[in-house]
This record gives sequence, structure tokens and C-alpha cells, in this order.
Amino acid sequence: MPRIFIIAFGLSLLSTAAQADVVRKACLVSTSKSANSRMCSCIQAAADATLNRSDQNLAASMIRDPEKSQDVKTSNRRSMEKFWERYENFGKLAEAYCS
Repeated sequence: MPRIFIIAFGLSLLSTAAQADVVRKACLVSTSKSANSRMCSCIQAAADATLNRSDQNLAASMIRDPEKSQDVKTSNRRSMEKFWERYENFGKLAEAYCS
């Protein structure tokens, strides 16, 4: 994993409380039985390190409505393609640090 992601992830852990925490909130209300506060906070930190606020809002909406992710993934819009690349990086970071 690139060193910059590790540094950004560490810094975002310090500032998570100051963020909107939209990903954490979506995680907490998701239907996943395994979602817990610590895990969702870690996932939010990964989002803070890799996604801007707009991306986080879209990611949170996909957590709340998983079918939306298919629409985003298959979109022909260049902006959605670029978002999907950032979203995949977010997922990799969250998986590496939050599992």
C-alpha cells in the first residue's frame, strides 16, 4: 500500500470527529448485522482519506441503497467512472485497515 495512503489514513483518524460522518452514519443504519460503531468509524476514516465530501455523500447513499451502486458502476458518465475509481480505492483502504 502506498505510503501516502497510510499517512492520510492516520491523519484522517485524528479529524474524523470534525467531519460530517455521512459514511459512518450510513454504515450504522445499514442492514448489516456486523456493523458496529468502531468498524463504522474506521470505515469513515478510510472515506476521509480517499473521498471528498461529495464522494462521501454518494458512497453513503450507496451504502443505504446497494442497488444504486450498480447504476453508478455501469454509468457512461465520465464523472461516475472517476468516482468509481476513487470508491474502489476507498474500499481497498477500508478493507485493509478495518477488517
